[in-house]
Amino acid sequence: MLIGTPLAANATRVMLLGAGELGKEVIIALQRLGVETIAVDRYPNAPGQQVAHRAHVIDMTDGAALRALVEAERPALIVPEIEAIATDALLAIEADGLAEVIPTARAAQLTMNREGIRRLAAEELGLPTSRYAFASSLDELRAAAADIGFPCFVKPVMSSSGKGQSRVTDAGDIERAWQYAQDAGRVREARVIVEAQVPFEYEITLLTVRSRGVYGAIETAFCEPIGHRQVQGDYVESWQPQPMGEAAFARARDIAGRITAALGGRGIFGVELFVRGDEVWFSEVSPRPHDTGLVTLVSQRLSEFELHARAILGLPVEVDLQTPAASAVIYGQIEAAGIAFAGVDEALRIPGTDIRLFGKPQAFPRRRMGVALARADDIELARQRARDAAARVRPVGPGA
Repeated sequence: MLIGTPLAANATRVMLLGAGELGKEVIIALQRLGVETIAVDRYPNAPGQQVAHRAHVIDMTDGAALRALVEAERPALIVPEIEAIATDALLAIEADGLAEVIPTARAAQLTMNREGIRRLAAEELGLPTSRYAFASSLDELRAAAADIGFPCFVKPVMSSSGKGQSRVTDAGDIERAWQYAQDAGRVREARVIVEAQVPFEYEITLLTVRSRGVYGAIETAFCEPIGHRQVQGDYVESWQPQPMGEAAFARARDIAGRITAALGGRGIFGVELFVRGDEVWFSEVSPRPHDTGLVTLVSQRLSEFELHARAILGLPVEVDLQTPAASAVIYGQIEAAGIAFAGVDEALRIPGTDIRLFGKPQAFPRRRMGVALARADDIELARQRARDAAARVRPVGPGA
């Protein structure tokens, strides 16, 4: 691919659908390579919109509005950064040759729906997964949970970042879990998946990159595994590398390679896996940079965002780890617009640390507003530094 000059007639235009903190980093990486960027989100002044060449606010689940915007902007590449997108419109846009969807429109459609990706992984590819069932009503959920057994997890098939997810310990929790899934899912009367609890020791994100090799064929590369800790389905800290045995790592690479090959296209994929000893189970896959991969901003020479930018442009990639590192989330803690942050200077006095504040216009107590990053000679020290740095950053109201 030739890379033109931004804002010129020959510009290489890339449109991001979703412009949160992950999209912002992708936009920055693309701009460093001379790409003209267009950031689209459902609300104004999203993090990525603050740095893109142009920004638009639309309902991305409105297929007609999405197509009209693509026809007006004429991007070469469309990069979905979130799941809440009219994927039928993406399929038509790709089929009509208006733009190339990253990694593919089919991948975007499959991965926005837990049912589609789970059936692909378990039923078509035969990958090891937890036991599961789907339900479209409260009665179906009761029956499915009884068959799967307790404890189990109930999740809307169309949601992300832990939204609507419940751990159910007995039949008395079923109605609450159903209602929570309905309230948090992206569609009304949401279908849910019921998953058995896997007795894993730890879970990892295996960042998997599909890019063009020296001779033009698609090759697959794997970053060092990222360990992470979640609370209520949402990541709160991550570290790289996660120690694991060679047999387990080989199985993880095999699973990640097979699921990403089935999805196709180019770019980075966040493959989530459960691990116990040498056993590995597939959990989920995102065809884009992963939130737990924010740690790669300091752990690798090329972060997951730079890897994604290079891969989608057909450029070579390198996945080498430079140093053990960790990340810890900085939460909004308060509900207010236009907040400020105290303690950034205190956080940065901790050796080996860095801070990213995302610039989200509205804070909520559990909204991710930034991340603390830390390097060290070993993982435990990096994790401690990242947690300490995050704790020193204190969101305050706009009038402070």
